[in-house]
Amino acid sequence: MNTVIQVSYFLAAALFILGLKRMSSPVTARGGIVWAGVGMLVATFVTFFWQGMTNYVLMIAAITLGSSVAWVSGKRVAMTDMPQMIALYNGMGGGAAAAIAALELVRGGLGNGHGHTALTLAVLGGLIGTISFSGSLIAFAKLQGLIKRSIVFPMQQPFNLVVFAAALVIGAALAFNGAGGYLVLAFFLLTLTFGVLMTLPIGGADMPVVISLYNALTGLAVAFEGFVLNNAAMIIAGTVVGAAGSLLTQLMAKAMNRSLANVLFGAFGHAPQAAGPASEAGALKSIDGEDAGIMMGYSSKVIIVPGYGMAVAQAQHKIWELAELLDDRGVQVKFAIHPVAGRMPGHMNVLLAEAGVPYDKIYDLDEINPEFPTVDVALVIGANDVVNPVARTNPESPIYGMPILNVDQAKNVLVVKRGQGKGFSGIENALFGKDNARMLYGDAQEMVGKLIQAVKRL
Repeated sequence: MNTVIQVSYFLAAALFILGLKRMSSPVTARGGIVWAGVGMLVATFVTFFWQGMTNYVLMIAAITLGSSVAWVSGKRVAMTDMPQMIALYNGMGGGAAAAIAALELVRGGLGNGHGHTALTLAVLGGLIGTISFSGSLIAFAKLQGLIKRSIVFPMQQPFNLVVFAAALVIGAALAFNGAGGYLVLAFFLLTLTFGVLMTLPIGGADMPVVISLYNALTGLAVAFEGFVLNNAAMIIAGTVVGAAGSLLTQLMAKAMNRSLANVLFGAFGHAPQAAGPASEAGALKSIDGEDAGIMMGYSSKVIIVPGYGMAVAQAQHKIWELAELLDDRGVQVKFAIHPVAGRMPGHMNVLLAEAGVPYDKIYDLDEINPEFPTVDVALVIGANDVVNPVARTNPESPIYGMPILNVDQAKNVLVVKRGQGKGFSGIENALFGKDNARMLYGDAQEMVGKLIQAVKRL
């Protein structure tokens, strides 16, 4: 039976890897999720036949309860709330790995089933998993609006370092002496506290990086605990998730032209930064929906740039309706998505897919940037920092060097925005004052509705 279990674990691992590979493309992502889900089902089922396994009633009850909650929440959650859901579920994964570590540290000390290597891995998994758990919960609270601002206090980073160092010292004691009881409790309280303290100062603009990082940490924690339990499925699945999350974190940080350390300890976007030079900020010029609709209706080429504001207004369906109308008039319409648009990697892609936008109309930053000089109208809806030209022109700007969508190079720019507020970086957007830019003030869904009516009247 043990051979069947191990073969099943490797089959599950293969399904995880193939599923992850298929998730790399929007076209095959749905199938990839199904493949990975089947792998998880196989791994869970064969675990019931593990030698010495007991507590079947409790396990079935836990699986039933967890699956029911996940099914209902998954069905009901709005697409705009997906970042919160990802953060929450990611935290649960880290918490589960930490719970395994806690159990093994309490019952499996030296001379009681575990050696130094296993205890060290258990401590590392517990450390990483607990930080991911508490940090993800704070990220969830920020994304859900339960925590509305970044929290900073004097000597915060040195204090965080002391907390982390204390956790490491106790963790070393657990790994080499096998002590349990209150020392285990102190270890997890310190790591929980560190996860909270590390995430509180991080601003909303950095959430795509933070979510990717905690996803990687959860995967690594699961892999470490897989070594402790000698469970091949956990080792392989955790390693794959950890590697994928680490790569994604690097890509997200690169898209913001920042180091991971700067994201975690720089508190970017938590407070207003200095504005760019006054010469870069001209007067803002408004336009009404009728004139903007006429401009778009008589264009040859339009690029739509969605951002988090579109998600908040849930305007993705209206945007696609507008794009179809323009397409019927012979206007070439494309969508441009910045890698860190929204609150999680791929956030805008998910919303546009929900609205029915074909994948071949959606372009990444590198693909679409050369086309902006040939565009008649660039429609920016709810995006801000990712289209701010000071990232190219002003070395003093905190976002200087960050790759942006070159919207300012379009012949005309329409910006849908609720007001004249700044982006998450806290700086003025020089795009809005450009001679070729016009502001459409109001709720994104309402403004796009006016554009639709204007195009229909042509």
